[in-house]
Amino acid sequence: MERYKLIKEVEDGTFGCVWRAINKRSSEVVAIKKLKKKFYSWEDCVNLREVKSLQKMNNPNIVKLKEVIREHDILYFVFEDMDCNLYQLMKDREKPFAEAQLRKWYSQVFQGLAYMHQQGCFHRDLKPGNLHNNCKYVVCIIHS
Repeated sequence: MERYKLIKEVEDGTFGCVWRAINKRSSEVVAIKKLKKKFYSWEDCVNLREVKSLQKMNNPNIVKLKEVIREHDILYFVFEDMDCNLYQLMKDREKPFAEAQLRKWYSQVFQGLAYMHQQGCFHRDLKPGNLHNNCKYVVCIIHS
């Protein structure tokens, strides 16, 4: 984790918290999910269904897992950064979204879901907070 500088906490959930961070070498901004559960071996980590599922996801409508790190019995998922989620866009908006924008978003959501289902996975927590401004999924909670 020494490669990353944590910028700010984005979310604190039941299973972990998410931080926006910056890669010190490349200056790339990423999202890092720190799981609350302890992992006492690397084998425990790589055998997680979530890790296996995330590693095989390769679709433009699904947030890409970049790296898995285990340090001091803590597991971290490093994802590409998504700067704003749909919930944030909705709560600050005074007028409805244009129909064309909604159609585009729905199409992207359904394409991402179809891909996940083809891979034998599903999303357990589909909500505006887990959809980002370009409708990529945060798929930290998928299972085979």
